[in-house]
Amino acid sequence: MSYWLIKSEPDAFSWSEQVENDIEPWTGVRNHQAKKNLAAMKVGDRAFFYHSNVGREIVGVVEVVREAYPDPTAADGRWVCVDVRAIGPMPHPVTLTAMKADPALADLALIRQSRLSVVPVSDAHWGHLCRMGGWNS
Repeated sequence: MSYWLIKSEPDAFSWSEQVENDIEPWTGVRNHQAKKNLAAMKVGDRAFFYHSNVGREIVGVVEVVREAYPDPTAADGRWVCVDVRAIGPMPHPVTLTAMKADPALADLALIRQSRLSVVPVSDAHWGHLCRMGGWNS
């Protein structure tokens, strides 16, 4: 299993909408590196659901339930999406401020590549962030 972090602006698509919809296609990614990350996702992989811009915190965990396929929101067919299912909320949301303040997370992709909307998370970082948020992985 691989781990990821996917970002969404909560005023565009929020954690509560993910929970309400249960399974949702992760569409709208228009960055080549993020596209490669989506294409690398496998069924069963887990991802942190991160609210960007407003909140700037990990608020939940999702699981990949369908691997990369053509993004239906892309007119040119060059982009992909995956389907994710809500697993549960992060008991204690982990803020970007807390992540930046923690030396153990200095090389976390979210911090190093802050504008990228889909980033890998190492096993060590996943465990550390789960502990910070009170998530039993």
